[in-house]
Amino acid sequence: MSETAVRLRDRAPLAGRRILVVEDEYFLADDMSAALRALGADIAGPVGEIGDALGVLNDGGIIDAAVLDVNIHEQPIYPVARELLARSVPIVFTSGFDKVVINREFEHVPLWEKPIDPVAMARGLVRMIAKP
Repeated sequence: MSETAVRLRDRAPLAGRRILVVEDEYFLADDMSAALRALGADIAGPVGEIGDALGVLNDGGIIDAAVLDVNIHEQPIYPVARELLARSVPIVFTSGFDKVVINREFEHVPLWEKPIDPVAMARGLVRMIAKP
């Protein structure tokens, strides 16, 4: 890899990656999306409805990772999580609640508790999906 390519990868480690953001708190969704874009990501969404998230999954585009609020308007995000995991897409949950509220089916999915530092969240996502 050329020195220029290495520098670009270091500045934009999510370049070429499409990240789905599902969050029903507008300002938090906007902050998370901005932090991911700053690292080069293309954002799918953000969306604040489960139906809209499922629509994004079925729009034909590739999703490389997803940040999912556990409860979207008091509905569990599990249908979206199941679809992403079936496609082997790395996901993380966000929530203001403890991990005990997560369905046991998803106990292996990382949970980032709110309030979230969007920059730290974006860097954590980089570590999760970084290619060697």
